[in-house]
Amino acid sequence: MQQLLRLADQLELRVVERAGRTRGGFDPVAGTIRLAPGMSRRTARSVLAHELGHAQLGHHPTALASARARQERRADEWAARRLITPAAYAEAEAARGTHLASLAFELDVTIELVAAFQRLLRQDPGPRAAA
Repeated sequence: MQQLLRLADQLELRVVERAGRTRGGFDPVAGTIRLAPGMSRRTARSVLAHELGHAQLGHHPTALASARARQERRADEWAARRLITPAAYAEAEAARGTHLASLAFELDVTIELVAAFQRLLRQDPGPRAAA
């Protein structure tokens, strides 16, 4: 979590804890990342990484559902790359099998980030084989 907060600081983004319609949000105009209060450490870490993904990828709010879905998918994949290594994923799968919730618990991320990492593995199975 500290590494993610340092990245936010380097990007000159202010991280605030405030309730909203979702667990988190990125406001490129205000330069803020919002995290909902009361999340577990695992969820907060995953949401912060996801919102940093939006920032790093240059995402801006859009009314187009297809563009918004693409942005969400890419932010999840960005976060998954930062929080899950191929070696850690291979170890988790060996220990827990392929059950998403079990893998998420083992990897200390949300189910969404495990699913994103699995998408990345399907696109390029090389990293998993090397692990």
